[in-house]
Amino acid sequence: MIRVGLTGGIGAGKSTVAKTFIERGAYHVDADRIAREVVEPGTPGLAALVEAFGPEILAADGSLDRPALAARAFVDEESVKTLNGITHPLIGARTQELNDAAPADAVILHDVPLLVEGHMAPFYDAVIVVHTDADLRLDRLVNLRGMDADDARARIDAQATDEQRRAVADIWLDNSGTPDELAAQALQVWTERLIPLRDNHLAGAPAPLPTDAVDADETWAAVGARVVNRLWAILGATATKIDHVGPTADPSAASAIPVIDVEVTVADQAAAARAAELLSAAGFPRLPGAAEGLHATVDPGRPARVRITVAD
Repeated sequence: MIRVGLTGGIGAGKSTVAKTFIERGAYHVDADRIAREVVEPGTPGLAALVEAFGPEILAADGSLDRPALAARAFVDEESVKTLNGITHPLIGARTQELNDAAPADAVILHDVPLLVEGHMAPFYDAVIVVHTDADLRLDRLVNLRGMDADDARARIDAQATDEQRRAVADIWLDNSGTPDELAAQALQVWTERLIPLRDNHLAGAPAPLPTDAVDADETWAAVGARVVNRLWAILGATATKIDHVGPTADPSAASAIPVIDVEVTVADQAAAARAAELLSAAGFPRLPGAAEGLHATVDPGRPARVRITVAD
């Protein structure tokens, strides 16, 4: 299975993309829904919140009064830590339960509004950002959803910036047009990127790597940073150093074959064997016909090659 993170600012149009994927078989994991589930009446989560913040956070029917909770939980840093300490483990556990229940060939779609803010991007095989300019989002929230303009503006301002989202986006969908136009973009991503990625992963086969040089691309550094972060998430302490190397890491290069080359340094041969195992399981299988220690991604939209080296 592969895990895909879907995010975007409030009012950006994530639901249209999610619907397009779900209609084609994506296994949907909705972060907002999980956050509500773990604090429903009768749950340990709600009981823990009442113990921490008092019975005043309950509505008359015994459900969570979210504005009342916010008034108590967001007064200072310590209260926020208490809130997160209660809810985050419950959300994580429920998310893992849903992941474990997914079919082996699933495209698991994690719909996570605060993916960027939560620094979760490296834990996904691919991250999709739905982008709409803030002014257009504000107009949609006020005129289509009926939100108060000041409240809508405050929510937009409190979320990640476009630059922060672009830094983690493997796929950037522009929703400045109609819902049908956005759905068409999403369908193309599903057909040309996600399904090949999933199928390559299942087969343990790297995606074909480009062989022809192209003019230098200013986005190579950002793509390299995403690959490096992804590899740190996969390897953790198994690696001692991970670097974007080669022509695409050279800012002075006029042209290069558009493959992100990454060098993973490990302490010894045992760590090298463990790194190879982790990479293969996480979508970077060994490159057929290549020397031991050379791997490549299953993602056709982000060509990357990984070499494992043992420190001198």
